[in-house]
Amino acid sequence: MTGHEPVKGGCGSGHCGCASGAEPEVAVEAATETPSINGVRLHGPGERLSADELLERAHTELLRQAAVQRGRLPAQDVSVAPPLNAEQRAAVEAMLDDEVQLPVPDLEACRRHYEANRNRYLVGQARHVRHILFAVTPGVDVHKLAQHAETALLELTRKDAAPGRFEELARTLSNCPSGAQGGDLGWLTPEDCAPELANELFHQRDSGWGMGVHPRLVHSRHGLHIVEVLGRRNGTLPPFEALAPRIADELGLQARATAWRQFMQLLVGDAEVRGMSLDGASSPLVQ
Repeated sequence: MTGHEPVKGGCGSGHCGCASGAEPEVAVEAATETPSINGVRLHGPGERLSADELLERAHTELLRQAAVQRGRLPAQDVSVAPPLNAEQRAAVEAMLDDEVQLPVPDLEACRRHYEANRNRYLVGQARHVRHILFAVTPGVDVHKLAQHAETALLELTRKDAAPGRFEELARTLSNCPSGAQGGDLGWLTPEDCAPELANELFHQRDSGWGMGVHPRLVHSRHGLHIVEVLGRRNGTLPPFEALAPRIADELGLQARATAWRQFMQLLVGDAEVRGMSLDGASSPLVQ
């Protein structure tokens, strides 16, 4: 450990300003056409939904209609998508259990996954990290933002970069509150980071990047990051036998998500979807 105090939670957590942007809402009453699934509207007059809420309602309505078609739920004469009660959700889940075939991962599949993803199962690994965030916000010119970030990165990766320059740029350029501490996020574990940063910092199996400034911008859901590693703890790898049950659960969840996503895509393909774009991604109802 160094004397630096970490910004608790790291980039991507609720404690870091990188994740502080409010989720945009969809002003559904202002749409030219009310979103609907097979003629059933997804909201009432004047109702405002976030993008995620609208997608969840669309997927839930698709599943409700599928359950009605299969005799799992009684038909309803509705013009607006109704919410599902606990009994109706149970009927939809029973339909999914019957309709979707879920492969069970065997021991050999688990072992192959373990060998291919050893870095993901290390225990005790951590990185002392600082960053400069160029946040992508509504209306920002992403091309110009990227050019601005690349210019700063080029300066910081030069051999003659001035000592303390990273801290100066973090204080003047970073859109994260950690900029006030020169961008220092302290010691982070994979769980402390946004997934994209965790992948770059911890999970790249053959990455040649170790200490120092990352030679490329790191893209995350929060924007563009210049990242520097100041310290490393590599951790230890538990034996496969200790991790086999966990890996089997993980592979089972992945197989279930894939199978349900494919089922949802079939429902979307057979439905008349109006007023919105729907690609059949998995609904929170079936996660």
